[in-house]
Amino acid sequence: MYESFSKLYYLCSMGRIMGIDYGQKRVGLAVSDPLNIFATPLQTVTVDKVTDFIKKYTASEPVDLFVVGYPRHLNNTPAQNAPRVTAFVTHLKRIFPTIPVILTDERFTSKMAFQAMIDGGLKKKDRRDKATIDKISAVLILQEYLQNNTL
Repeated sequence: MYESFSKLYYLCSMGRIMGIDYGQKRVGLAVSDPLNIFATPLQTVTVDKVTDFIKKYTASEPVDLFVVGYPRHLNNTPAQNAPRVTAFVTHLKRIFPTIPVILTDERFTSKMAFQAMIDGGLKKKDRRDKATIDKISAVLILQEYLQNNTL
């Protein structure tokens, strides 16, 4: 009984995991629930404001891990935005040295996000909002990580 209670307490005291879809202009952000079971969209911010947003968020919510989508071509070579993502990850590690950063493949997340909006019944006008696609892409990046790497 005590062992089960301690495990439950540990699970409830875990920090969130933040999923990041870093683009040229915007950054889609998603976070896990406190038990790290599912991902939810958080925000889409411009590249120049992402650090301040993450600082504010981590000041109010514990974050144990950043999962950043890394762009690759079909042949597994880095895509055009890869150097920007690498520079962002370096910056992230410098600003948040105690929070680990994991890179994960983000191929097809934008297409999957767009399809999810269609499947969810979003109107054509609303599907044009690229900020929504970025947020959903961050959710997909994070959800895949959660499914493959957590309890």
